[in-house]
Amino acid sequence: MLRAPPVSRPAAPPAEAYPAGGPARDRWVLARRGPRPEHDLSRPRAFFVEHERNAAGRVVPGLTVLLTSRECPWRCVMCDLWRGTVPGRVPPGRIPRQVALALAGADPAVLGGCLKLYNSGSFFDPWAVPPTDYPALAAQVAGFARLVVECHPNLVGRRVLEFQQQLRVAAAARQRPPPVLEVALGLETADPEVLARLNKRVSLEQFRRAADFLRQHGVALRVFILVQPPFAPPDGAVEAAVRSVDFAFACGATVAVLIPTRPGNGALEALAAAGQFTPPRLATLEAALDRSLRPAQGRVFADLWDLEVFSDCPACFAARRGRLEQINHAQRPVPPVRCAHCGAGSGEI
Repeated sequence: MLRAPPVSRPAAPPAEAYPAGGPARDRWVLARRGPRPEHDLSRPRAFFVEHERNAAGRVVPGLTVLLTSRECPWRCVMCDLWRGTVPGRVPPGRIPRQVALALAGADPAVLGGCLKLYNSGSFFDPWAVPPTDYPALAAQVAGFARLVVECHPNLVGRRVLEFQQQLRVAAAARQRPPPVLEVALGLETADPEVLARLNKRVSLEQFRRAADFLRQHGVALRVFILVQPPFAPPDGAVEAAVRSVDFAFACGATVAVLIPTRPGNGALEALAAAGQFTPPRLATLEAALDRSLRPAQGRVFADLWDLEVFSDCPACFAARRGRLEQINHAQRPVPPVRCAHCGAGSGEI
């Protein structure tokens, strides 16, 4: 799931104790950031076609749009999505303009299927996507079969229902069914102690309540899960990811996405210097995907963006990435890749 172009990795900052909690954690995370790139609120950062297996078992193309929007108000210690955001409030009209440009520039063959509108934050943050823009946005996307947006669990509430109603109104005007609304929530991990330290400020119970709200109102759930987050022992990373997938499906998710925890945001380098974070290896992601497949419950995907960061061997990387893509599409085991150069095999950790 491509999110942004690869970025240069900052040098590790001096080790300093991670605060116990509260606003001090926010200040700690912010102090370790590099400069924020400039972005134009009148244009999306990118849009592109992705192929994904749908609930019917077909691999189909879909359009993903990376919107330029407001930075998330939470300061999660592992997050680097702030690089694609602006610090202030987004004025009305800007998000519909970005969507219009993406739809006008996209391959017509992908229009009408699945549309992902990712804004590197929360779609239902009113300062990121003004609710006054909901009618215009709903009219723009009413021709799609499925719409995926992302949100922090704590912002799941009445604005979800307001937007869902606008989708129904816009679709009725076209005399067609409304798009299936799917909300992607970052669970990150089902380990309550690790989750509490990520500065996401959400508990497993709060996540479960958000998931229940979506299910009760006919909104589909996609869940993002970190593979080997900070504060967790690397030797338990695969098992922790598998447990997190099981928790996501127990909450009603139909899709779980495994995202290897990527270094490069400054805070993770500081935690690595303090011995509290070790980046996952490619084999860790492979093993987590292999052991998380639950075709009777839902789809499990490995996030393949910037995957080279986690590879130890350039000789087998392309084949191993290809295998992960095969599993994403087939949702069944694929024989491991054996490398004559490094002697390793897919998923061996």
